[in-house]
Amino acid sequence: MSIRTEKPHVVLTIYAGYAVVLLFFLLPVLWVVSLSFRPLEELFQTTPSLWPTNPTWSSYTRVLTESSLLTYIWNSLKFALGTVVGALLIAIPSAYALSRIRFRSPQRKRAVMLGILAVQLISPLVTVLPLYRYFSTLGLINSQIAVTLVYIAVEAPFATWMLKGFFDTIPRALDDAARIDGCSRLQVLTRVLLPVMLPGLSSTAILLSIGTWGQFLIPYILLDQNELLPVGVGILEFQSTTDAVSTNLLAAAAVLSSIPAIFIFIILQRFIIGALTSGAVKG
Repeated sequence: MSIRTEKPHVVLTIYAGYAVVLLFFLLPVLWVVSLSFRPLEELFQTTPSLWPTNPTWSSYTRVLTESSLLTYIWNSLKFALGTVVGALLIAIPSAYALSRIRFRSPQRKRAVMLGILAVQLISPLVTVLPLYRYFSTLGLINSQIAVTLVYIAVEAPFATWMLKGFFDTIPRALDDAARIDGCSRLQVLTRVLLPVMLPGLSSTAILLSIGTWGQFLIPYILLDQNELLPVGVGILEFQSTTDAVSTNLLAAAAVLSSIPAIFIFIILQRFIIGALTSGAVKG
């Protein structure tokens, strides 16, 4: 039933629930922003307020001048871009095959899907130490390429699952029409299906970027040079080199490190909306 047909008190209850959920997630973010603007003496107030009495930009100035935060953010952007491109290059043909190619028996297809899911369920805690020994043997410790390859291996199964669901929503009639016009399977995928899949590709890219941006354990184990660290590990490294009381500095670093992720999300979200409103057929 549409919300428009509900009674007013039901609508108010629904939006009140939305407000509670929004407050639950937004309040910690506002508190971190507030901490980033607090001077040192206000960190020890017995009755702290939501917003500092004398807000200051000094925490941001210190973070930008005394740390390598911009380098950490740049490294995270490189990791995110490499992971999105690599994972999509693997996931797109895999998802297309699982969605369009008929297996000899449904059990085989189900086994393949469960195998992909099983790989996704493996915790990085289980694989990171063997990976360290493996990359150490290959001489790839402190290699951003090696870390990106691990990211791709971790995220590709998830991307395959997501994209298969989007492929399943596209009518096979588009494939048949393109094949009648003489397109090969590769041409059907690249010229017909992928333009229709733009919302799905954008959604998957957003989730891959967020997942890569928040990675901590893998780069923490495989990287130990400061100039190679992503932002998550970099903030930890910055904490170990600052004063004993550095809550405001860490809050400022957290706020600055989240800005690129938010910006990427906003850009791709607009792209999703544009792709949804453009339609699958032009002319």
